[in-house]
Amino acid sequence: MKNIPLHWKIIIGLILGVIWAILSSFLGWSKFTIDWINPFGVIFINLLKLIAIPLVLFSIIKGIADLKDINSLGKIGIKTLGAYLVTTVIAISVGLGIVNISKPGEYVDQEQRVLNRLSYELWVQETNGVEIKDGKNYLNDPQYSHLKEVAIANYHGSDIEDIGVLAKVKSAKDRKEDGPLQILVDVVPSNIFFALGRNSLMLQIIFFGLFFGAVMLMIDEDKAKPVFDFVVGSNEIFLKMVDVVMKAAPFFVFALLAGKISEMAGDDPGKVLEIFLGLGTYSLAVIIGLGLLILVIYPLIVHFFVKGISYKDFFKGIGEAQALAFSTSSSAATLPVTMECVNEKLGVSKKITSFVLPIGATVNMDGTSLYISVAVVFLAQFHLIDLSFAQQLTIVLTATLASIGASAVPSAGLIMMIMVLQSVGLNPAWIAIIFPVDRILDMLRTVVNVTGDATVSTVIASAEGELGEKNL
Repeated sequence: MKNIPLHWKIIIGLILGVIWAILSSFLGWSKFTIDWINPFGVIFINLLKLIAIPLVLFSIIKGIADLKDINSLGKIGIKTLGAYLVTTVIAISVGLGIVNISKPGEYVDQEQRVLNRLSYELWVQETNGVEIKDGKNYLNDPQYSHLKEVAIANYHGSDIEDIGVLAKVKSAKDRKEDGPLQILVDVVPSNIFFALGRNSLMLQIIFFGLFFGAVMLMIDEDKAKPVFDFVVGSNEIFLKMVDVVMKAAPFFVFALLAGKISEMAGDDPGKVLEIFLGLGTYSLAVIIGLGLLILVIYPLIVHFFVKGISYKDFFKGIGEAQALAFSTSSSAATLPVTMECVNEKLGVSKKITSFVLPIGATVNMDGTSLYISVAVVFLAQFHLIDLSFAQQLTIVLTATLASIGASAVPSAGLIMMIMVLQSVGLNPAWIAIIFPVDRILDMLRTVVNVTGDATVSTVIASAEGELGEKNL
């Protein structure tokens, strides 16, 4: 086992975790798994988040201070944000292309889709400021009169409070009602110590790190040196913490997967299969889109813009980060490992990794953006709504802007999706329909997010002449 690479050990842990969860469901051991195994998975994520926040802060400060010239900060910053914006738009476009070609929402029983459509029109009638998107009116169509009463009974009898949809709708509504410059207000912290204690305030931590590092470049080098030495030393300590935690990663990942699947399935092993089969076509469309990004688009970007890194080298270099992203569903929790992989195995300098990757973990949500574009159009198809090209362009714009402020934590994409649904005048409570498969798709799209971060950092390093020897 000593000669097996760590990313393979993590994958073995993932597989064993799934097998254990299935066995525990058959044998009625799910409560034991949740009570005695799952806590180690929670501890693992907590350890990674414990390291991630200070590592982001010290890495950004060090990365900027290493630039020596404040003008370099603006040049690299523009390239980084531009690259992340381009990959996000590509991801959303891929998602819209796949969902419009495959039309997963049309595989649902036609009568059920008509009932869904009638419920949608009832919701429009009760919601101020919303109009029917395609101008059709099924409620007044005689051929659907036999389904009208059923739809009314289902609509008024529905209850979404138990699955937490209302809380997410309220959160998204609060953001929608903010002013146009609220995103700038949100970026600037009033108390950095408060921001350091909240994973959801990563943008504020990044802003403080950028501000602190930039001002360090403006003062006398002799006066800044003690602070710089402290930052460098602290950064090395937190990187070493990553090494220590990752030694036990295969066991932690086993506990994490076993616990999460046991929570979903309980003592009924058929429950998870039933859930996934019900939303199979939608899930398959998302998975195909995410697979295209990981296996085709990102490698092509590296191939065309980076010399010396082959297809095999790229995936071998970031394998550990991808496996960890899948198990934790958090770009932020995976960030320390992503930085280590990109720096040590792909040869990207610490100056680039410490600046580009923390920003990517916060603003670059390619997998989430693709997932949202597929989900919103799927939900429209599911309710017999024909979205126009202009309305789908609104999805692209809103999803791109929403991804910038999305928190790099599990299921943050659901809040983004509510905002996008609202932007095109669809019922935000529809996220309840895709809730059952969100967790597994969340794991997959986090792998895409992390792979996208690694791709952009490698491209920026190559452009800046900061790509060294690989250590694969």
